[in-house]
Amino acid sequence: MARRHDPERRERIIDAAIRVVGAHGIAGLSHRSVAAEADVPLGSTTYHFATLDELLVAALRRSNENFAALLRQSPSLADPSADLAGELARLLGEFFGAGRGRAELEYELYLAALRRPALRPVAAEWTDATAALLEPRTGPVTARALIALMDGICLRVLLTGGAYDEAYAREMLGRISS
Repeated sequence: MARRHDPERRERIIDAAIRVVGAHGIAGLSHRSVAAEADVPLGSTTYHFATLDELLVAALRRSNENFAALLRQSPSLADPSADLAGELARLLGEFFGAGRGRAELEYELYLAALRRPALRPVAAEWTDATAALLEPRTGPVTARALIALMDGICLRVLLTGGAYDEAYAREMLGRISS
């Protein structure tokens, strides 16, 4: 039997892993659950990702890209006269506006690095990439402080079930960025 050429399979497996984690948490992630979600043979998941940690690394990288893309697309971040705190607060609002489930998923993957050392470099990559986008406006120390505050605000919203308060975020981010 000829082998079917499927160049998108790896990407579909990653997307399926993200959906599985979103629906069932990291505890629900297995090669079998991802294969079923991606509608691929079980052997495909293990071919592309020998371990679940490899699959989680790919899923975390994909998830990290979502907020980084919002930052990169913002012309205000490069404009020294733009309100940086206001723009970051707006972008956080856009992040939450895409749905709480997406934010929960991204933070679940991000926080999985506490117990899965293979994920730590990927979590650090997100911080480094985000800092690199902010540093031209703020310098390295302030960029990292802004990231820490944004993470804190996001976690508070997710853990308390509260609504995202853009005015509060703008005020607090402004205290750090000014």
